[in-house]
Amino acid sequence: MAQTVADHMLERLRQWDVEYVFGYPGDGINAIMGAFGRAGDKPRFIQSRHEEMSAFEAVGYARFTDKVGVCLATSGPGAIHLLNGLYDAKADHVPVVAIVGQTERSAVGGSYQQEVDLLSLFKDVASDFVQVASVPEQFPNLIDRAIRIATTRRAPTAIIVPSDVPELEYSPPGHAFKEVPSSLGMTWPTAVPDPAAVARAAEILNAGEKVAILIGQGARGAAAQVLAVADLLGAGIAKALLGKDVLPDDLAYVTGSIGLLGTRPSYEMMRDCDTLLTVGSNFPYTQFLPGLDTARAIQIDVDGAFIGMRYPYELNMVADASAALDALIPLLERKTDRSWRDTIEAGVADWWEVMERRAHSDAPPVNPQRLFAELNDRSPDDMIVTGDSGSAANWYARQIRFREGQRGSLSGTLATMGNAVPYAIGAKLAHPDRVAIAFEGDGAMQMNGMAELLTVKRYYHEWSDPRLIVAVLHNNDLNQVTWEMRGMEGDPKLVESQSLPEVSYADFAAGIGLNAITVTDPDAVGPAWDAALAADRPTVLDVHCNADVPPIPPHATLEQIRNSAAAIFGGDEDAVGVIKTGIKEKLQELVPRKSR
Repeated sequence: MAQTVADHMLERLRQWDVEYVFGYPGDGINAIMGAFGRAGDKPRFIQSRHEEMSAFEAVGYARFTDKVGVCLATSGPGAIHLLNGLYDAKADHVPVVAIVGQTERSAVGGSYQQEVDLLSLFKDVASDFVQVASVPEQFPNLIDRAIRIATTRRAPTAIIVPSDVPELEYSPPGHAFKEVPSSLGMTWPTAVPDPAAVARAAEILNAGEKVAILIGQGARGAAAQVLAVADLLGAGIAKALLGKDVLPDDLAYVTGSIGLLGTRPSYEMMRDCDTLLTVGSNFPYTQFLPGLDTARAIQIDVDGAFIGMRYPYELNMVADASAALDALIPLLERKTDRSWRDTIEAGVADWWEVMERRAHSDAPPVNPQRLFAELNDRSPDDMIVTGDSGSAANWYARQIRFREGQRGSLSGTLATMGNAVPYAIGAKLAHPDRVAIAFEGDGAMQMNGMAELLTVKRYYHEWSDPRLIVAVLHNNDLNQVTWEMRGMEGDPKLVESQSLPEVSYADFAAGIGLNAITVTDPDAVGPAWDAALAADRPTVLDVHCNADVPPIPPHATLEQIRNSAAAIFGGDEDAVGVIKTGIKEKLQELVPRKSR
């Protein structure tokens, strides 16, 4: 039987070592679905409960591998549903290829059923590459370019395929005018820094007395070099949220996350430093960087499109992070005065003691911070953590203490809800032998997490390690927005928008055959983690949390304090609980260090 375009598309994906296609079927891609059957389901088709989840799973898979994620959806509504996950990939620079169906070529422009102007729809989210397939001879070039551009630009790309094209007999491009043959594979160059720029960077850093380093996900391949630079300069290292797992948190001079969800040591280091070195980060919140006239600054990034932003850097160096730091290290002078480093380490030690006390502060039924803190003492060496947006992201940023080899991520720039469970599914498919843990607010759980537990149930039997743990912060409140309304707007909690309907997430999980544990006692949190980590199947931890525990920023402004007070005393239904827990949280900062 002649090979169809659909057969060829899957063959080409296999040749690019694509293992999984995350998707949902529909009549706009029926011919492609039929090709999966003829191909023995290679690459493997992973069926989610919703196309948005397919995109998130592709993003999660790509985040935790060096590979491109691929998602597939039908025409019209299916293609539309992919957008949120693809925008997440675009915002956080994750390589994803979307293949979407379209009505038949003969019907395009006729306001046909499920016809949407997909080129217009995708031209922003897939701005680096979005094309329509019209004839068989456009393949394999469309597949090859979509993958190459997604990988090179670290961005989503899209191929739009009218439903009759995959049914056509495949005819490759020839040695002919206006036909475009293609080829597989690519090798990567190393972006070597300009020697003069390296010398100037060394001069700036050697002159600094209080050096701070900020790293992001772009420093992932240069962790050893970052540590070497920090050692020579006596510097502390802060981490943008997407770079939280680049360096372990058990290093005494790693100050942790930076920003609204960040730590006090990171805030104080940036406030007091006289020199800043930023490596592989496009951290957007300028107010958490040094004062604009207080520090000399250098940025190193492999992408010139994202360099020189956010801060008046004295030197912008476009280069691979590891290559740049390798060239820089021999020119750096070891600082003999270690008082700056000593100050940073003392602040970090103080902070972790504060975090421990906050996690164990009484906040019935369970202080949400304790859920995160209790994991630190028992976390598997190979765990992968995904965090959802909302208050879960606060505690992920501040309470989780990554060790070397552990991984974690969340929706950083888009900060979309509902990403943690599908990210964890993508992570498990990428690493079926590792434990995946998703921290999920109950708003996100109701939005899509509960449904996606069915996807977990469907595939966990195939994983060599069946453990995927979904820890739900059950407080019946859209907690992050509630606190933002108080702190930013001075408005009391609006019950109609913020309160959630009560549901047992544990009962739902148990009803579909997953392990389920309900936690209503703080002393039961540790044993619940032990049970989940010892289970022979995925687990839902339904943890009933106190909604009044404030996600205190590293430095609350006078305006934020004034707004929160106005909200609390302006008719907020949780005013008593907020005042009580807020006082307890702040008191933890005043307790003397154990080591003093």
